[in-house]
Amino acid sequence: MNGFRSGEALLGDLTTGQLTRLCHVAGLSEADMAAYTGVLIESLGATAGRPLALPPPSHTFLSDDHSPVEFSLAFLPGQTPDLRVLVEPGCSSGNDLAENGRTGLRSIHAMADRWGFSTDQLDRIEDLFLPPSPEGPMALWCALELRPGGVPGVKVYLNPSANGADRAAETVREALARLGHGQAFDSLPRAEGFPFFALDLGDWDAPRVKVYLRHPGMSPAEAGSLPRMTPAPGREGLEEFFRTVGDFPTGDLADDEGADRLAGRPALTCHSFTETATGLPSGYTLHVPVRDYVRHDGEARERAVAVLRSNDMDSAALDRALAAVSPRPLGEGVGLIAYLALVHQRGRPRRVTVYVSSEAYETRPPRETVPTRDRVRARL
Repeated sequence: MNGFRSGEALLGDLTTGQLTRLCHVAGLSEADMAAYTGVLIESLGATAGRPLALPPPSHTFLSDDHSPVEFSLAFLPGQTPDLRVLVEPGCSSGNDLAENGRTGLRSIHAMADRWGFSTDQLDRIEDLFLPPSPEGPMALWCALELRPGGVPGVKVYLNPSANGADRAAETVREALARLGHGQAFDSLPRAEGFPFFALDLGDWDAPRVKVYLRHPGMSPAEAGSLPRMTPAPGREGLEEFFRTVGDFPTGDLADDEGADRLAGRPALTCHSFTETATGLPSGYTLHVPVRDYVRHDGEARERAVAVLRSNDMDSAALDRALAAVSPRPLGEGVGLIAYLALVHQRGRPRRVTVYVSSEAYETRPPRETVPTRDRVRARL
C-alpha cells in the first residue's frame, strides 16, 4: 500500500497530496497547485470521497491496481520536467462502460466551458467511440498537461474497440477521415491492435490526433524501423533506448537477427498527426512497459536514469518525483514506474516521458525473474 495512506484516507486526499508534491518538483506556483488539485477532485467526482479501505470503484486498466489516476513527467534537456495527470472521470460509474463514457464526456464539456475551448473535433467522432453499448476495456480518459497559469492542455483518450475489437481498424480509419486526415491510416505501420485514439483539445501550438498501436514481441530493430514521420528519428537512438529499457545486451552480445524480443506486456507506438496535406505523421513515440521487465522499481529507476542521462536530462528530478508519489523503498515493489517513452515531434527537441503510478490501492511485490533478463543470461 502507498506509504502516504493513513487511517481512513480518501482517494482524493491521497491523489491530491501526490499531485501537490509533484507540482513542487515541476516548479509550479502555489496558485497553480490549488487550481490543479481542485480540477483533479472535480474530475474524480464522487470517487474522490471514497475511502481507500474500500475496493477500487471500477476495474479500470488505467493502472495495474485499478487506481483511476496516473502521473507522468516529460523531460527535456536543461529544463524542469513538465507534469501531466491522467484520470478516468467516469470511474465512479463502476464497470458500466456506457455511463463511464457519458460521465467522462460531461467532464470534458465542463472543462471546455471553464477554459473556453472547442470540443468540435470530439463531437465529430463521439458516436464512433461512445456507442450505446460499448465494448472493450475503457471508455474515456482525460490527461491534463499542467502549465503555469492554471490552465492546462487537455488530451482525450478513446477506445477504438468500442464497437468490437474486430472493428477497431475501421473505427480508427473513419475517425481519421472525419477529422480531415483521410490519408493518415494508410501511413501507419503494421501492428496487432489499436489500444487508444487521442485528441488534443484547447490551447496547443499544433493540436495532434494520435493513434496508438500495440506491438507484441517487439525487437530493438523493429523499434527503430516503425516511425513513419518525416524527418524520421534516428534508428540508433531508438534502438539504444529500447535496449536500455528492456535490458537487452549491446555491442558484441547483441543479437543482429532480432531474436531479442519483449516477452511480456507489449510495447506501444504512438503516431501523431498535425497536418492533413501529406497524410504522414509528424510525431512518433515509443512506449516500453518497463514494469514488466524489472524485478523491482529500483531497477526501473536505474534504467530511467540511464535514459535521462544519455539525453542530458535531469535525473535528480525523477528521484524527487518518485519520493513525492510514494515514500516506500523502490526495492519493495514493482510498478511505481509503469512506462518509459521516447518522444519525437517535428520541430521540437526529443523528450523522455516517465509514467508514475499512484498505487492508491496496491503495491505489486517484487518478482524474482523477468523474461528478457532470463533469456540474456541463458545466451551468455
